[in-house]
Amino acid sequence: MVEVKQCREWQQQHGSSRAASHAPSPNSPDLKHPEKNFWSRHWPPGPFISSNSNVIALLDAISFPILFDTSKVQKLNVLDGSYMPSTAYFGGYRVCAFLDPSEPKHARLKRLFFSILASRHDKFIPLFRSCLSELFINIEDQVSDKGKSYFNTLSDSMSFDFVFRLFCDQNPLDTSIGSKGPTLFDKWLFFQLAPLTTLGLPKFFNFLEDLLLHSIPLPPFLVKSSYKKLYNAFYASMSSIFDEAQQCGIKRNEACHNLVFMAGFNAYGGMKILFPALIKWVGLAGEKLHRQLCDEIRTIVRAEGGVILSALDKMTLTKSVVYEVLRIEPPVPFQYGKAKENLVVNSHDASKIKNLIFIPYHFLRLI
Repeated sequence: MVEVKQCREWQQQHGSSRAASHAPSPNSPDLKHPEKNFWSRHWPPGPFISSNSNVIALLDAISFPILFDTSKVQKLNVLDGSYMPSTAYFGGYRVCAFLDPSEPKHARLKRLFFSILASRHDKFIPLFRSCLSELFINIEDQVSDKGKSYFNTLSDSMSFDFVFRLFCDQNPLDTSIGSKGPTLFDKWLFFQLAPLTTLGLPKFFNFLEDLLLHSIPLPPFLVKSSYKKLYNAFYASMSSIFDEAQQCGIKRNEACHNLVFMAGFNAYGGMKILFPALIKWVGLAGEKLHRQLCDEIRTIVRAEGGVILSALDKMTLTKSVVYEVLRIEPPVPFQYGKAKENLVVNSHDASKIKNLIFIPYHFLRLI
């Protein structure tokens, strides 16, 4: 059971006369009432994929931090919400993202990940700048040849190229997957996330979407060959990392499956959403902001002697723009957790806050 209470301190300060608690019914989701900053509802996918689709959505800054309190909330198999994709997508393993922090293997895998990233800290900026240069050259070439360019496709190729070269120290074009990496990852990601996907069909055809995507899990064997190509390419290029994994008590093949997930789902999957969103919102902001960004970036880079971390840290406007894009259109819009026991969740009294919107929504699953 999860009981949701309004923050009493906030009530006392603002003189709210509302009841101190509210336990919404799972069968009565309602966003029409502005005084509700939490609500209970059924969350996709359907019963043949999810064993329990009841969730409580936490919508404000007081309530949602409980999703990160692992003494009260369990993170076991909740990365994608009320269901977990088949482990056949990950070589038969529950990869780190689906482990609860209380599981011993979770700490070992995270230690391995951070060690890998730390060992490559001096490559991030130079490699990313190189990949970005290639991206904009390709955009300009397409515009010259065809009069237009589709940013998302080129951005996906750049993102995969950056991730693969960062982890494998090799150009993907020199491996067995060639230029097919983004397509292979896209297929693999779609099959996992199909139960949460909407195709934007007309309302009349929504039942088809629910039937095909939200009711029956797509069979993993349809993307087995695609995943195998990715796995083989990563495995062939990361022998030193697997030596380190064995020292941490992790099998080489299990480490590779986890690294493919981190590279494909966490890194490439996040960039696939972030970069188009960043370009879109900066573009819509207008010429004045473009000029301000150019002035700030060029001035600081010139003063710092190049694009380095200390220079990035001084770009106040640039960081603000990136954070705002992440707020408006986050690559990961939902956080999930399962309540370990009966607990109380505090929240604001939303009836007194008329113009406050918290994005993204944060979801806490019922027991």
